[in-house]
Amino acid sequence: MEIEKNYRINSLFEFYQPLLTAKQNNYMRLYYGDDYSLGEIADTFSVSRQAVYDNIRRTEKILENYEAKLHLYAEFVARNQLADDIQDYVNAHYANDKTLMTLVAKLESAEEE
Repeated sequence: MEIEKNYRINSLFEFYQPLLTAKQNNYMRLYYGDDYSLGEIADTFSVSRQAVYDNIRRTEKILENYEAKLHLYAEFVARNQLADDIQDYVNAHYANDKTLMTLVAKLESAEEE
């Protein structure tokens, strides 16, 4: 459960990071990206461990609220799944169609950008 939560928060952070304050960015990057403890972050910024904890929890809620309103992450996941399904189908049924394979490759590379 904790790994899934960390993955989701990291994913939301990637999408909505530009909407966060510098402090929120720093705390989230250190806590989720660099695996700093609350105490290490508190020492780095000369604040209390509780202040770091509160800020991180508040920022997690902000990220979830952004996603609830904008759906950028959910739509990204859905598009990637659709691209994977198309790739699997093409590979299974049209592997010799070079034009179709090229188009599918372009679709996949567009999703990665």
